[in-house]
Amino acid sequence: MSALPVHRWPAGFALLATLGLAGVALAALLAAVPASAPVRLFDPYTVRILGFTAFQAVLSTLLSLAFALPVARALARRTAFPGRGLLLGLFGIPLVLPAIVAVVGIAAVWGRNGMASALLEALGLEGLSPLYGLSGILIAHVFFNMPLAVRLLLPAWSAIPGETWRLSAQLGMGSGALFRIIEWPRLSAVLPGIAALIFLLCFTSFTVVLTLGGGPAATTLEVAIYQALRLDFDVARAVLLALMQVAICAAIALLLAASGRNAASEAAAGIAAQRPDAARPGARIFDAGSITIAALWVLLPLGAVVAAGLSGPLLSVLGEREVWLATLRSLLVGLGAGAVALTLGTALAWSARDIAVRRGRVRRADRLELAGSLNLVVSPTVFGAGLFVLLLPLGQVFSFALPIAALVNGVIAVPYVLRLVGPALRRTAEHHDRLCAGLGIGGMDRLRLVEWPAARRGIALAVALAAALGAGDLTVIALFGNQDSITLPLLLYRALGAYRTQEAAVLALLLVGLCLALFLVIERTVGGRTRT
Repeated sequence: MSALPVHRWPAGFALLATLGLAGVALAALLAAVPASAPVRLFDPYTVRILGFTAFQAVLSTLLSLAFALPVARALARRTAFPGRGLLLGLFGIPLVLPAIVAVVGIAAVWGRNGMASALLEALGLEGLSPLYGLSGILIAHVFFNMPLAVRLLLPAWSAIPGETWRLSAQLGMGSGALFRIIEWPRLSAVLPGIAALIFLLCFTSFTVVLTLGGGPAATTLEVAIYQALRLDFDVARAVLLALMQVAICAAIALLLAASGRNAASEAAAGIAAQRPDAARPGARIFDAGSITIAALWVLLPLGAVVAAGLSGPLLSVLGEREVWLATLRSLLVGLGAGAVALTLGTALAWSARDIAVRRGRVRRADRLELAGSLNLVVSPTVFGAGLFVLLLPLGQVFSFALPIAALVNGVIAVPYVLRLVGPALRRTAEHHDRLCAGLGIGGMDRLRLVEWPAARRGIALAVALAAALGAGDLTVIALFGNQDSITLPLLLYRALGAYRTQEAAVLALLLVGLCLALFLVIERTVGGRTRT
């Protein structure tokens, strides 16, 4: 084992790029505050913004988990119904769906002129009110986070040993007792971490609040930072709000790190074991209803986007040169974000692998990976605001829009690479280090023969996620974008703001196609075919 080197410089480079960028952004914001600027820490405006941000995040988290728990339990209890794999794949689409596109689909279903309102009016009832304010924000957040919670909760059920279910059947335990005695202890171990993650995502939500907030009464810290910097150029207020958000997100991230471990799997674990309550009629009806409602919740907005886009002015919109230039810019931002995330994430994972396996210092390696994920507490808006202030004295700050958007989105996606690639590199080192040292396999030969086959799928998924999220991001480009650097999400946002709904529907469909195509092409070309 000692014949193999321990690489530290990749981690130093990656930490300098990730934490260094966050530090530079925050330092630029602090330096931009005039010495005579008043400190308005608890003025009524700031208190109101902070209160609404926390309130909507708490409500969104509670609603997402309340919806996800029965759905996840139903999927864990029904392990072999037709379309189960397709449904789980459907639940993965919101992870890569641009928020601005989801807003279009949600409005088509839950808006004043949407499907639900039309159905109520057909039944002689009053239609729905306009989809703005708190209700619209909550619907959008639950649309995104319920499927995420379901996917994160399912491993807690899969970790329950089959012997436990067989013993519970012998004891004649009912569904309530099963949940209270067997399932809840597993869920309580992972729920705090999942809740902290969802709260963090909702607390730093930008696009959803910007498009569905509907006015000052429904403004969050993210949107307030954007408004203070881009619209009012009140740097002092932007800095105060940014630092306040970073402090709160740091506290939540610490909770996530402490509580977000998955339930440990056991040798006999597996959801394939027959549960004693699976065949009961009440459970069948409840599970079928939960799964159907969840599928419709995700599928209807997606279907509405496709239907509205296909029925809109496709030829006229797709015939505009500006649309294709915006599409090309979005594609470049996505590819750039994927390259940045891959470079920085694999550098950190590589060094953490060496420290954990070759030096035996697992805790130090875990701390290194945690340090690489600390950029989660600095949102894209704060990143962008700091870089905006830093570059402003240089002039032509808007000409840096596309590189900055790719850089910030790539840095934000580094945790995906760490989670998906890091474990594969560690396992490979544990299993093959001695053999490679004995055979003299190293350098590019080891990368090609040993590490690439093991990490290929994780690398493909991480890069595909980073690229799709970067291509569909509105946050950074909203700060830096101008007419010469407009991307597809910004073009869609402007169409929505100008009430060009039919044009917006076509642009939303195009953006969905771009992000999904980018995700699938990268995942399948880099990751290869999945054998089932």
